[in-house]
Amino acid sequence: MVEVALFLAAFLAATILPFSSELAFVSALASDMPPSRAVIVASIGNVLAICLNYWLGYLLYDKTKNKLLTSKIGTKSLEYGHKYGYFALLLSWLPIIGDPLTFVSGLVRLKFVWFVIIAGTLRVLRYYFLTLVV
Repeated sequence: MVEVALFLAAFLAATILPFSSELAFVSALASDMPPSRAVIVASIGNVLAICLNYWLGYLLYDKTKNKLLTSKIGTKSLEYGHKYGYFALLLSWLPIIGDPLTFVSGLVRLKFVWFVIIAGTLRVLRYYFLTLVV
């Protein structure tokens, strides 16, 4: 039951919903869940959610591209997204700004494999480092 709660908390935390998985993660560790298992469960939930964010952004590309290209700021934003998108993913593990970055990654059509490698790895490392601190 603790695994399901941790998975759901990690999944919801990686969506646009204002939710934090760190409290659930620490609670799972406090309930004697092995740290390696907690990292795996939380990471799976979190990475699946950022993949969902990516694909939602990807699917909305056609609807938003035309609208963005009608304004100077929108055109510049798309240009920056394509140019610096992978570097921006280095911030995707951060609270508040990280989850929208995963959505925008799909919107600007970053390569999915690199998206998962960069953003997914950082998400896993965040939970791993949390086990070291707790």
